[in-house]
Amino acid sequence: MTDPTPALSFGVAAREYDRFRPRYPEAALRWALAGVEAPARVADLGAGTGILTRGVLALGHEVVPVEPDPAMRAQLEVATPGTTALAGSAEAVPLPDGTADAVLVGQAYHWFDRERAHAEVARLLRPGGTFAPIWNTRDERVDWVAELSRIAHLGDNAGSVVEKYGDFGSAFEPTELGEFAHTTTLTPDEVVAMLHTHSFWLTASIDEQDRIDREIGELFASHPDLAGRESVELPYRTFVFRARRR
Repeated sequence: MTDPTPALSFGVAAREYDRFRPRYPEAALRWALAGVEAPARVADLGAGTGILTRGVLALGHEVVPVEPDPAMRAQLEVATPGTTALAGSAEAVPLPDGTADAVLVGQAYHWFDRERAHAEVARLLRPGGTFAPIWNTRDERVDWVAELSRIAHLGDNAGSVVEKYGDFGSAFEPTELGEFAHTTTLTPDEVVAMLHTHSFWLTASIDEQDRIDREIGELFASHPDLAGRESVELPYRTFVFRARRR
């Protein structure tokens, strides 16, 4: 039985989450950390299975991942040798004051109690340190991608991200916004497997899960941009909100 709480529903699909969720473009990570010299100490809050952690490690930084779900932490450690994730949340991070040069969040900021999380991030950061939440959002300007989102009730689209987020409170300087484009190549079956790692599908009834899978199959069989294709390029728009600690 799946966890009825969306924010804590991902652990049952941790392995698939790590395999099928998109990575973050290097250009987006470099922009998020512009002015932060390597090797810096970076906290990754809501680190999940370590997708963002691994991207930041590849840039030469030290990363401390923090994740509340034990199944996600276990998968992070399998997929990221030499890295141990801390048990904690964005509202209660088990690290000392001023311990981080940067705090990043990949695909998790919308789950936070933002007022409490902003205070905790400000506590963690040294003065002048960087706070940068990052989202991969499907590019719904593409017709079939918009239809995919409609069928599966996917909510993290570009409009909702840009409109809802970006004010981190008085402890931070004004927020800057960067946007980056990238794609992932998936087979139709892998697109379905990726959708099965989203909170709506994980917490839906069996009947609703069956409906989503059936309609996705019909989309791939009938849409002119998809029918007969062995693989597809799923386009993403990556948004980065960046602010400095005052």
